[in-house]
Amino acid sequence: MANKEEAENGKGLLKQFDDLKKKHPDAMLLFRQGDFYEMYKEDAVKAAVLLGIAVADKMLPGEKTDMKIARFAHHALDTYLPKLIRSGARVAICDRLETSEQKKSEKESTNQSNNKDMAKKSKKQEEPAPVAKNTAEEKPAKEKKNKRKAENKQEPDSKKEAKQERNPREPQMVTANGEKVTHGHAYQSKANPEEWYFTARVDGKQLKPQRMEAADLAAFQKKELGVQQLMERYYPTKLMPKVAEDAYKFPKEIAGPEGNITVNKFNVYKEKDEQRPDYGKYKFYAQIGDAKMSAVASRQDLNAYFDRVVTPGQLVERNFGERLHLKSAYEKYQLPEGVDSKGVRVAKDRADNKWKVSVNLGDKGQTAKHEISFDDGYSLFKAKTATREQIAAKYLNPEIASMLAAPVAKVEQAASMKR
Repeated sequence: MANKEEAENGKGLLKQFDDLKKKHPDAMLLFRQGDFYEMYKEDAVKAAVLLGIAVADKMLPGEKTDMKIARFAHHALDTYLPKLIRSGARVAICDRLETSEQKKSEKESTNQSNNKDMAKKSKKQEEPAPVAKNTAEEKPAKEKKNKRKAENKQEPDSKKEAKQERNPREPQMVTANGEKVTHGHAYQSKANPEEWYFTARVDGKQLKPQRMEAADLAAFQKKELGVQQLMERYYPTKLMPKVAEDAYKFPKEIAGPEGNITVNKFNVYKEKDEQRPDYGKYKFYAQIGDAKMSAVASRQDLNAYFDRVVTPGQLVERNFGERLHLKSAYEKYQLPEGVDSKGVRVAKDRADNKWKVSVNLGDKGQTAKHEISFDDGYSLFKAKTATREQIAAKYLNPEIASMLAAPVAKVEQAASMKR
């Protein structure tokens, strides 16, 4: 008899889950079972991810197949419920309103007498089946008080359903790859209240929070910036179209100064040598022909690599282009407007026999002589993939900008002294 009752209870529980899930497809259902709250099927998998709890395949009494079940102790509700709500999940708690003492009393009364009066009394003691209570907008601390009120006064089903019915969360934007961006929001750091972070989810995967600039936070709070603009600023590579997976198969060839260059290998690693100044940093490693080279990777390039929005060839050009004497690597170097290219000089210094670059700015003076690297000298004289102006811009642009601004600063100072 006991096994039969358990089987019937199991079937009833699963049926209740399916019925409530049809009414509230966007809600996570928490079923109170003794000293635990349990979640089933897709809710169990979602809860395991959001709460970091275990999910197991178990068979409910009366069922023939296993299904996913996740559970936590009932006294941990105040811990786990806020986590679910903060994650953006809609939650409904399904508590049995009849107690074990009432069940026992009802069974004993039924066995003692079969008269109609006792049957009516037993029927009055019988409580309703589990009822879903929407907790998405309730605080866990008020749950017990509200539960007692709910036992004494139940709202009509139509009114309760109207309260619980909500539209599924719509994506705040869709990327070029068709991925849905949801839960984009700013939040304040608990450890450092002056710091704010922006985060979002892409196809349900939580992104690493990024610290916000003060101007961006103010604009977001005033609704001058939306989720799309913040995604473009803090997660740009998440929005870019992905390149074909074949682009990451090796070997690959890229155009070099004297023909194609073969890239045999390209990947990312973390520097583990404590004696190196770049210890602990992520670096790109490339094997190009017989040469092996590495360079510290920028955060932008790392994101582009892991999000597969640029090819290894493009990353090789960005990070090793100058060492490979590629013309494209020097195109980013440009002298400030107004600087006469005739004033650029690259020559060997007689004092130390090293090649150096300098720029004559006329009445604004002449820059210091700056030694150039072997790779830059090879690109300039041998491969001819760099110009004198580009070499000068690479080494001297900060000094040139300072010298160009100096006369303006003197004029402003003189004007202020006259006042």
